[in-house]
Amino acid sequence: MFKESITKEELIGLPLKCFEGEITVVDNHEKVRKAVDILSAQRVIGFDTETRPAFKKGTVNKVSLLQLSIHEQAFLFRINKIGLPPEIRNILANSKIIKPGVAIRDDIKGLQEIHKFKPAGFIELQDYARNLGIKNFSLRKLTAIVCGFRISKTKQLSNWEAETLTEAQTIYAATDAWTAFEIFNRFSNN
Repeated sequence: MFKESITKEELIGLPLKCFEGEITVVDNHEKVRKAVDILSAQRVIGFDTETRPAFKKGTVNKVSLLQLSIHEQAFLFRINKIGLPPEIRNILANSKIIKPGVAIRDDIKGLQEIHKFKPAGFIELQDYARNLGIKNFSLRKLTAIVCGFRISKTKQLSNWEAETLTEAQTIYAATDAWTAFEIFNRFSNN
C-alpha cells in the first residue's frame, strides 16, 4: 500500500531522478512515422503535454509539445512545428493502448483544439491515486509517494516553442511522461 501524503521535508529527502533512456525530438514527418511504428506496438504509453506559459492575463497558448514515453524511450512531438498528424491521432484514439497521465483533461482538450480526435485509452492517475487513498495528486508528489524518488519541475515554465529545445527541456519533458508510465505500472502491480 502507498502512503496517503508526503511532506515537503520527506520529498526533499528523496533521491532526484530523471529519464535516462533515449529521447527523440519528433519535428518532421519522417520521424513521426518511425515513432508511431514503435508506439503503436505498445500496451502502455506515458502521456503528457507542455504549453508555452502565458504571463499576460487572458492569454492562452496552444499545446507546443506532446510527450509519449515507454520504459526506455521517450518521444517529444513538436506540435507547434508538425501539428497533430493522423498517425498520432490514431494512437490517441486507440482504446487498446493505455495512456496514463496526471491532470490530463486539459492536455487532451488542448490537443483537440489543434485537431479533433476521439480520445480513448486514457487513464487519469489522480483518480487511480484517490481510489487508493492517496491525497497528494501533483505529478511530483505522486512520483515521490509511488516511485520513491523526486523529479525536478524547474523547466515547467520555459519556452516550449523555442526554435530548438535545450537538453534540460528535453530531459524535463521526457521525465514527465516517463514518470506517468512508471506510476501506472506500479499501481498495476500493487
